[in-house]
Amino acid sequence: MLRMIKTELWKLRRYYIIWAGVLLMLLSVLLTMFSTTASDGTVWTFSFFTEQVIKNNVTMIFPMCIALIAGYIIAREAKDDTLKNLVTIPVSYRNLLCGKLLVCALLSLFLGLTSAVFTIIANLLMGFPGLSAASVSQAFAQIIMNCLFLYIAVMPIIAVTARMANGHLIGTIIAFVYGYGGMFAAADRTVASLYPVTASLGLIRYRSYDPGVHWHGFICLFSIITAFLISAIFVFTTKTSAPVKTNKKQKQVISKKGW
Repeated sequence: MLRMIKTELWKLRRYYIIWAGVLLMLLSVLLTMFSTTASDGTVWTFSFFTEQVIKNNVTMIFPMCIALIAGYIIAREAKDDTLKNLVTIPVSYRNLLCGKLLVCALLSLFLGLTSAVFTIIANLLMGFPGLSAASVSQAFAQIIMNCLFLYIAVMPIIAVTARMANGHLIGTIIAFVYGYGGMFAAADRTVASLYPVTASLGLIRYRSYDPGVHWHGFICLFSIITAFLISAIFVFTTKTSAPVKTNKKQKQVISKKGW
């Protein structure tokens, strides 16, 4: 498995879609910067800016982003016609899927690090107060760990759509709706702690300094663990062979005789 992970990491260098993930992390920060222009009386600080970036990551950007990248990486073997060579090693599709999902977990940490760096740069450009070594460390820890927990929350969708040929596009759409649903789940703290996407916020203690924000830590942990176990079930019940895309039979066109 370790050798498989190393191989998958080596393959990432030729996947340009990784840059799409970096751009999406930048988009989350740019959307937050755009929201600072609203004249609604909000006092912007570095901590508040970081919190808004995390919120955009959760509800709009990251679930869709990681589902798209993970699905693309999984489907690429069949598209590049390299899967038939891997199976002769032999490597089962189940083991290949495990290796790719583990690499995507590392990739989520990288994208979280990228988002944190963009957040720091944006704050330096905007000049918000409250920037300190402690606040920067907290921002890095919260953003990176939130991306990892979000990946675990979305992993069941990735594992299910991996069973389908070209299912990564379907998974991306479902993940976007799944993440956007976090905006509605956040209305009730118990539901927010139970909903896997927003449960990631509870695990990083998002806005825990606010007396009005109370997270049920045990429920948040239970939600993320449940999502991980569901993903494991989907992976280990996957067929050893890869899903094959069925091509529709082309109708034979009968040419008319004569003029």
